[in-house]
Amino acid sequence: MMKTRILCAAALVLIAAIGVKMNAQDDALDSLTVCRETQKLIFENALVRVIDDVIPPGVSEPRHHHPRGLVITLVDADTETRSAGAGFVRGHSTAGSVRWNEPLTHEVRNVGATATHYIRIDIK
Repeated sequence: MMKTRILCAAALVLIAAIGVKMNAQDDALDSLTVCRETQKLIFENALVRVIDDVIPPGVSEPRHHHPRGLVITLVDADTETRSAGAGFVRGHSTAGSVRWNEPLTHEVRNVGATATHYIRIDIK
């Protein structure tokens, strides 16, 4: 009985340590830290974080991470995005569109003639 409790306690400590390490890795790629020139926090509470994301023409956002959430496109935008282990993929977003994203780590560059403008609602 005592041995089982010790093993359970050790397992919980290990799980907690792994969770802390994973959060530290995510924090190093946090979009607000990595993309501070293009992304601004406009609202945050215990449930969500809302980000205003504007990328000028020809500008790239370095590799960063987003949790799951919604992306609202405010203007038509042409971008190239690269996720882990893949090449850049060109895409077009239409003003007024809303999409759901699962957690992702990516790079984005604006290949259009005008600034992109997105509102991200990241679920915590």
